[in-house]
Amino acid sequence: MSTESQLPRAVRVFISFAALLRANNFAVAPEQTTAFLSAIELLGPRDLGDIRQAALATLAPPPERRATFDRLFDLHFRGNEAIEHTDDGEDDETVRLQEEGRGDNEPLLSDDANESGLTATRTEALVERRFTQLSTTDAFRRLAREAPRRLPRRRGHRRMRARRGPFADLRRTLRDSVRSDGEILRLGHMKRRQRPRKFLLLIDVSGSMKSRTEENMKLAHALVQAAPSVEVFTFGTRLTRVTRALRLKRREQALSAAAHLVSDWDGGTRIGDALQAFLAVPRFGGYARGAAVVIVSDGLERGAPDALRDAVAQLSRRAWRVSWLTPLATAPGFRPQTEALVAIEHFVDDLVDGGSSASIVAHLLALGRRRVA
Repeated sequence: MSTESQLPRAVRVFISFAALLRANNFAVAPEQTTAFLSAIELLGPRDLGDIRQAALATLAPPPERRATFDRLFDLHFRGNEAIEHTDDGEDDETVRLQEEGRGDNEPLLSDDANESGLTATRTEALVERRFTQLSTTDAFRRLAREAPRRLPRRRGHRRMRARRGPFADLRRTLRDSVRSDGEILRLGHMKRRQRPRKFLLLIDVSGSMKSRTEENMKLAHALVQAAPSVEVFTFGTRLTRVTRALRLKRREQALSAAAHLVSDWDGGTRIGDALQAFLAVPRFGGYARGAAVVIVSDGLERGAPDALRDAVAQLSRRAWRVSWLTPLATAPGFRPQTEALVAIEHFVDDLVDGGSSASIVAHLLALGRRRVA
């Protein structure tokens, strides 16, 4: 007979929770489990809130994994009830995409993981992803080296001195005229300063993009480090802002922090709903205004293309330029074949190859050759 089966039934549920945390890579020492049981006995908890506080005080999850801890706690102690309240514990950086008539019936964790990554699915699968520590590729080094002078820029409101320009520099002209007894010998000129243009990067992390997810996240980190104003979101069955995590200097730390934030790796595909949710949040939608919007997705949408078409049309009206990078566009003379890509073709400025880091970096750097506005 196992040791656990010899324990009182009331105690087993708490010990099994500590085991669940260890199975999900939380560092829980035996002494912490004992302290957890002692805290439960001391508090005489009247509801799950008391148990949660005891668990936080004794099992001490790291702050960056608090969201994962809360999800495991709800799943373990509340079971099916937790599925109905999963939105309550999420921060304002994550938007869950509900599907009409189906949102309440979808499992919190899916056993039907998309192992191949070759097909699109609607089912939500909440998993935690780990990124390998690979050396920086030539494409990332090129992005870091050439970004300051080749990424797109826009005209700012401030002005600067120039040999030629549309504005007269009256202050400088009058100051120079004092030296020539009030005679104006040369008219000074000014022009508007150029500022780096904002970037908005939307990355598909669904199962059909599984083979590219890790490289795309590394490229997102390289772009955030190379450019001053970049916003990064991931989408699958949820929309998650990962900008703050990717601002960490060390790539391994940044990707690890992003891995804890995103819970829908390799799951279902709801591109239209994700973009509609993005536009529905005013703070998020403001990131697209005047920005270079880059969407990295295969476009394998399982839903009706109407929501996707409407969302991309709204983005195109707000953004400076919308680029859709898909791994399906590797062949020269690519023409969209999927219903979703056909629907959005007329609303995007670029529909190009997104099948490798080198091709994505080349496109980002080429955007700087577009007309500054």
